[in-house]
Amino acid sequence: MHPERTHSTDRTVLDDDALQRIADEARLHVVSTVAASKAGHVGGPLSAMDLLTALFFRHMNIDPQRPDWPERDRFILSKGHSAIGLYTVMALRGYLPVDELATFDKGNSRLQGHPDPTKLPGIETATGSLGQGLAVGVGFALGARMDGRQSRHWVMLGDGELQEGMIWESAHAAARYELGHLIAIVDQNGLQQYGWPSDGRGRADRQDPWVGFDVGAIFASFGWNVLHCDGHDYADIDRVLRGAGERAAVAAPTVIVARTVKGRGLSFAEGQHKWHTGVATAEQLTLARTELTTATRGRTDAVDA
Repeated sequence: MHPERTHSTDRTVLDDDALQRIADEARLHVVSTVAASKAGHVGGPLSAMDLLTALFFRHMNIDPQRPDWPERDRFILSKGHSAIGLYTVMALRGYLPVDELATFDKGNSRLQGHPDPTKLPGIETATGSLGQGLAVGVGFALGARMDGRQSRHWVMLGDGELQEGMIWESAHAAARYELGHLIAIVDQNGLQQYGWPSDGRGRADRQDPWVGFDVGAIFASFGWNVLHCDGHDYADIDRVLRGAGERAAVAAPTVIVARTVKGRGLSFAEGQHKWHTGVATAEQLTLARTELTTATRGRTDAVDA
């Protein structure tokens, strides 16, 4: 295989069922790793997991053996508190040993509670101060243009994070500079760590941070191309990620508004505000293994083929 072409750019390597098995395996790693470390976030990593899996295993032009390859696509997890979700996908993709997940959030670990590019190759920038990731993506995309590179720049945002003013300053700048190689993905799971009790218009047990607003329409008003998808349906995810990637040569940046469920995959966590963070009990871990390993059982070694 040519080193500049990886499995991620060949959609024939892994079918949707294989991606789902990988994502559910990653979900199990998330809940068990956080339980072992007794710290971390669960709900947000699980809501984003199908999107992360599709990006790293099918759509991004990357090479885990050369994380500093200049022509690679860049991924920025703006909602950096969901780092354990990113680490698990990167581990399954070959950036780090899966066994290293056990060091999460421990002293001297490469896997801190928020991504740190000085520790782990493949992490593009430190994130966690919400609202800053899109601005970094704007800078990366401008730099790539100046260097004559065609790299795409994918930025994952939380919907609660959109309340930060810096997001909209960045959205304006991205459209102003016609950064077609910049693609934002909004993980719209409808819940944030703190919020008002639902008044009947929101979702689950906390009010949707954007209830009553059309997030896509707001981005469109800034001049962005807007796509919508079900963030847990691989056919739909494939449609929008492929469409966004193909539009990279077009002037306008693209945002994908992905409707997701916080805590996806765990019956005790789905749609539950308290599982923004949460440490699973022994009984909950047993249930998680039952619910998630049913999906992962029979997983092949297609990832390493």
